[in-house]
Amino acid sequence: MDTHEDKQFLETLVKALVDHPESVRINRTVDEMGVLLTLDVHAEDMGKIIGRSGNTAKAIRTLLRVVGMKHDARVNLKINEPEGGRGMSTEMSEAMREDNPSASEPKSLDQAIEDLKI
Repeated sequence: MDTHEDKQFLETLVKALVDHPESVRINRTVDEMGVLLTLDVHAEDMGKIIGRSGNTAKAIRTLLRVVGMKHDARVNLKINEPEGGRGMSTEMSEAMREDNPSASEPKSLDQAIEDLKI
């Protein structure tokens, strides 16, 4: 995906949701697994990005996968915990770990293969 349409899409979407758009930072890396977008937002905006029960984060990830499919690329989103982010709810922690395997239990081979299916 040469145009970085996925990064532009995420930036536009996230900045429309948060109270501190100037604090939105997105890092884009590409490897054999696909595209990884790493998102940093102001600590006060984490709840808006994660959403109730992680639903907003799940919706953003779904939309990014659709944008990626348009370009035959797998796009994943990692949401970084902000500096000084304390007292995070269970839902927020789980939503942040969803695409960050190093922060959660290792997946079985069957789970990893299932995750690769679009």
